[in-house]
Amino acid sequence: MSTNNHSTVAVITGDIINSRAKKDSRDWLEPLKKALATLGESPRQWHVYRGDSFQLRLDKPEFALDIAVWLKAVVRSTKGLDVRMAVGIGDMSYKADSILESNGSAFVHSGDLFDDLKKRTLAIKTPWDEVDELLNLNLKLALLTMDGWAASSAEVVRASMQMPNATQTEIAEMLGITQSRVSERQNRSGFDAIMEMLAYSQKLIKRHL
Repeated sequence: MSTNNHSTVAVITGDIINSRAKKDSRDWLEPLKKALATLGESPRQWHVYRGDSFQLRLDKPEFALDIAVWLKAVVRSTKGLDVRMAVGIGDMSYKADSILESNGSAFVHSGDLFDDLKKRTLAIKTPWDEVDELLNLNLKLALLTMDGWAASSAEVVRASMQMPNATQTEIAEMLGITQSRVSERQNRSGFDAIMEMLAYSQKLIKRHL
C-alpha cells in the first residue's frame, strides 16, 4: 500500500561512525533502535539498513534538529562512537510501506546532503536558502562542542532532552549519579546554549512552513 502525500516532512539519513570498532554491535544498535522506536513505527517511519545506517521520517519538521541532537547524544553515550546525520526538509510526494521506498524532496535533500557531508557530522538542507545558511552556521558552532562530548556527558544530554521538565535531581536519580555530576556534565556539554540554538531553529523552521 502506498499513498501520495505532499505534506512537509523532515528526513534524517544517518550512519554510525566507528561502528566496526565495536565487537558487539548490540552495544549501540539496541539503544539506537529503542530511541527510534519512540519516534514512530518501523519500517514505515524508520529503518536501520546495511548494518550501521538508518533513515527516519518526522512529520513535524520543526523538531528535526532536536531529534538529531538527541540521537547524537544516544549514540555518543556508547564510548568511542559517533553518528553522521543529514537532515532534509521538504515534501513527501510518495509514501510507501517502507521509508526506504518513499520519495519526495525531503528524501532528496537528505540523501544529497548526506553524500556531501565529508567531515561534518550534522547538517541540514531545507527549501529555503537563508534558513540553511543560518542553521548550518549555528550547527557548525554547536558541533565544536558536541563532537567532543564524552560518553558520560552525552548520557546526561540524552536524559535531559528525554525528560525536559525533570530537575537535575530527578535526572541524577535516573542515571544513578549525584545532582552535582549532572550539573557539571550539563555545563561541560554546553547543554543550555545548545537548547537555545534548538529553540531558535524550531522557531525559524516553523515560520517558513
